Amino acid sequence: MEWVKKELSGIKLGDERLNKRSAKLLKSFASKPSASIPTACGGWSETLAAYRFFGQEGIAWNDILQPHIDCTLIRSQAYPVVLCLQDTTELNFNGQSIEGLGPLSYEAQRGMYLHPTYAVTPERLPLGVLDAWMWAREPKDADGERRGICESARWREGYERVAEVAEAHPDTRWVYVADREADILGLMQRAHALKNPADWLIRSQHNRKLGKDEAKLWEQVERAQVLGEIRFHLQPRPGQKGREVSQQLRSLRVGLADGNGGTFEVSALLAREIAPPEGEKAVEWRLMTNLPASTLDAARELIDWYRCRWEIEMFFNILKNGCKVEALQLSAMPRVELALAFYLITAWRIGYLMRLGRSCPEMDGEAVFEREEWQAAWLVARKPLPDKPPTLNEIIRVIAGFGGFLGRKGDGEPGAKTLWIGLQRVMDFAIGIRAMREAQNCV
Repeated sequence: MEWVKKELSGIKLGDERLNKRSAKLLKSFASKPSASIPTACGGWSETLAAYRFFGQEGIAWNDILQPHIDCTLIRSQAYPVVLCLQDTTELNFNGQSIEGLGPLSYEAQRGMYLHPTYAVTPERLPLGVLDAWMWAREPKDADGERRGICESARWREGYERVAEVAEAHPDTRWVYVADREADILGLMQRAHALKNPADWLIRSQHNRKLGKDEAKLWEQVERAQVLGEIRFHLQPRPGQKGREVSQQLRSLRVGLADGNGGTFEVSALLAREIAPPEGEKAVEWRLMTNLPASTLDAARELIDWYRCRWEIEMFFNILKNGCKVEALQLSAMPRVELALAFYLITAWRIGYLMRLGRSCPEMDGEAVFEREEWQAAWLVARKPLPDKPPTLNEIIRVIAGFGGFLGRKGDGEPGAKTLWIGLQRVMDFAIGIRAMREAQNCV
């Protein structure tokens, strides 16, 4: 797996043996993302080495993730616009004896929180993780108060990190995209104070009072002139079928308090579905941004960018259900954090392959997969080996077939689940074929 060497190139863990072990672990986890650590490692000695690695003092999870972050930045600079998606997810380890965990949404649940910044293109190609926070909540005290970190600060700090990247790489346009939890006036004020080195697009949850005698924000936007209508296909989601959506767009430029006695301008964009199907809730988004949205084209682009936010939900789905990180059996939270660093890279890789197979279907497959890997898939699928390497899309579809993808006319392209299952099986096939060839050479 050449991509593993590239993704961890320059890693510095203080010992070359640890650097090499990190590459072996990423290769093992990426080859069998759904497997337990012992199964992924493939033997007792390798498993013991993995647990020793996770028990190393002086290694932090960000030491492992930093080379991947560097690669993400390199990939990002090839694109004119990069969307920096942020969100928080719970990792539920209830019932496991892991030292250092804290309560989740329900006080009795035990687990931790993960808050990454996930970089994607406007065409939804995942570029990688740019930043992350991991933490456990403190239990509530006798007065029902919770001590420790202010979790809302993660959103503002997340924007500040993206702003630092934007200032260091000005040839790319960086756009911070987040859901309702990021609708924090302090975040917007901070972006304004920094002169918006990174643009921002946030779904609103507050209906702010703009002036003493003025109507509230969204009542004013509803009275604004209609910019026009847009249509798009809403992808199916848990509990929701995919369907065609038509939305009417309105936008208004308004002033918010800057915290220093003045104001700064932002755009409030209302996208409301027209005539939703009977029994379906209308799709409505209320978005805030520093960018102008006075024309239909500008507003449409912002809606397209916001719709890309679903990619971080897909990333969390791969992490939890494809990599099964909530089943990790490690004794303490710092060890879980080290493992999570590897699985963040693994989850990105699965999403990257899925989207790359769709966006660049004619790409040479050997630019992504090693010859031994795709040939293993062809042999086990009982397909004749082609005279020249197949395209990336052809390889992705064959691999996904081992994960349950049928490839019928109306099935579309493979999804993440069929791909992560198929990848596991193909890597096993490749190992078996490699071992057979080595045995034959020894005869």
